[in-house]
Amino acid sequence: MRYLLGILLVLAVAAGIVFVVAGRGAAPSIQILQPSKMIGVDASLDVTVETPKASLSRLDIVLEQNGKTTPLFSLGAPASATLTQETPSRIRISRPIGKRAMPDLQAGSARIVVTAARTTLFGMRTKEASAARDVTARFNPPRVAAVSTHHYVNLGGSEMVVYSVSPPDVQSGVQVGDMIYPGFAASGAGVASDPGLKVAFFALLYDQDLGTPIRLFARDEAGNQAHASFDYKVFSKPFSKGRIDLKDAFLQRVVPEILEHSPELKVAVGPGDSYLPAFLEVNNDLRRLNAEKIVALSQQTAPEILWKGPFLPLGNAQVESKFADHRTYFYQGAEVDQQVHLGFDLAVTQKIPVLAGNDGRVVFADYLGIYGNCVVVDHGMGVQSLYGHLSSIEVKPGDTVKKNQRIARSGMTGLAGGDHLHFSIQLQGHPVNPVEWWDPHWIEDRVTRKLREAGGGALATK
Repeated sequence: MRYLLGILLVLAVAAGIVFVVAGRGAAPSIQILQPSKMIGVDASLDVTVETPKASLSRLDIVLEQNGKTTPLFSLGAPASATLTQETPSRIRISRPIGKRAMPDLQAGSARIVVTAARTTLFGMRTKEASAARDVTARFNPPRVAAVSTHHYVNLGGSEMVVYSVSPPDVQSGVQVGDMIYPGFAASGAGVASDPGLKVAFFALLYDQDLGTPIRLFARDEAGNQAHASFDYKVFSKPFSKGRIDLKDAFLQRVVPEILEHSPELKVAVGPGDSYLPAFLEVNNDLRRLNAEKIVALSQQTAPEILWKGPFLPLGNAQVESKFADHRTYFYQGAEVDQQVHLGFDLAVTQKIPVLAGNDGRVVFADYLGIYGNCVVVDHGMGVQSLYGHLSSIEVKPGDTVKKNQRIARSGMTGLAGGDHLHFSIQLQGHPVNPVEWWDPHWIEDRVTRKLREAGGGALATK
């Protein structure tokens, strides 16, 4: 009997230990991903719940507003929600929760509450967790309308529009096809005005169709959006075509240097190997990565116009290649590649001083793949200039530069056949025709006139 009692005591202690340990197990982990702050006409609920083996005994999601509770999801009644098993331990619940999906939803404050529970020890213990988020329901879309007039866009070229938006703190700008060009406060362009007056530079890129729709947009945090048309005319622009014959001496000179500075390109050339395959990866994959880097640099743009008057080209230079030249590459008589040259190649003599095209702030000064030693200067409101193939760099990121200030010397680093400067202008990181930015008449008509008519503008035309 004593032996039996001992066994029972041991079992009881063991059961108690198991009960306590099971009670210490983690409760489900809940994340409310969407909505973040607001609910609009079209909004989405996005919730993840993580627990061992994704085993849940209870999962309820409700929306509370004005004393009323509206079920959004439960294990027994998923309604219109989609449940996705993302990992063995995590599930994701998503469904529409905007005014369109829930007509009874009212404008104003609301609260989303998620409760999840799992059982342990054969259902004897329950671990529960909850999460909540306060949100605001807003259904009225923003208002947006053009203020400036007479907008003329060349294929591959730039334009600017002055417009008003209400409320002033919503995201807004110009949409050209699937391209987005954000607007900035007009006060940053020297126009004293209410916060709802904005300025946006935009472009019709060289490879977009002439019929690409161009319109203003505004979007609030709730996802409500509005669009507005404005007057504009689009003009075709012919671009040149050229042929480049690749020589082994050129490939042997440029490819090793570029690979040495571009570890993101996983390619090597062994003794006796042809340099052509590596060159093609540089001319395609690295060119694409460099373009992505330039787009990323555009996020560092200032919210005000830093430049004054027309940009300055490289003086007394011979144009070796123009904007959007279509190049066909040949090697030993056979076509091997095609690319588009998105800037101007300007040559004078070797290692001549390279001057800043306009006032701005340096956001990049380093080696950049196909451009070799490269400087990128931000001029504000999404406008940036790029200087490539440099032999040396005399500025660093964060430096403020003035028009005509020396920033580097020309060279033949990167994919350069000889000593020259590659110069380009970007809008939101996308290349546009620099010729317009060199033209004082274009600056006056496309920019200064509109700012003046809007009530000011501090841009000089010097």
